[in-house]
Amino acid sequence: MRLFSARGCRLQVNEQRTMGTVMADYTADHARAGIQSKLPKLDTWPNQYAGYVITTRFPEYTSVCPKTGMPDYGTITIQYMPRKECIELKALKMYLLAYRDLGIFYENAVNKILHDIVDAVRPEWCVVHGEFTARGGLTTSIFARWPERSPGRKAGGNVRAGRSKSR
Repeated sequence: MRLFSARGCRLQVNEQRTMGTVMADYTADHARAGIQSKLPKLDTWPNQYAGYVITTRFPEYTSVCPKTGMPDYGTITIQYMPRKECIELKALKMYLLAYRDLGIFYENAVNKILHDIVDAVRPEWCVVHGEFTARGGLTTSIFARWPERSPGRKAGGNVRAGRSKSR
């Protein structure tokens, strides 16, 4: 495509090409892919202490983009404060490895991991952080936490009442 400026000079315009193919639009099926998948059970063991934090880092996370079929790579960091149960690490490893062939957007994967951990151990709190490698020059970090903080609420505080007018 050629464009000309007001002075008649030729301007170059970059055309977007996707290696000769046209990608179909994203669908609801793409968005839901992998969310309801059955993964290996997260086994637990009885916690013996209170008031400490467990951090587990998995630098070899892989899954598959449900739209393109291309692999996604990243590091998953799980941090939680246990109550009565702790996650058995071999079971966690097998659980995370099951994502390898699963078609799921990594935003959904991080949230699914969080929900599955909360269902397994009911911690005081849990944060799952996904740090994904560059794709198309962009890196993505996703944080999911439980319990969720609701808008208008400070950490450890009560929900704020509406502002009163002062004169």
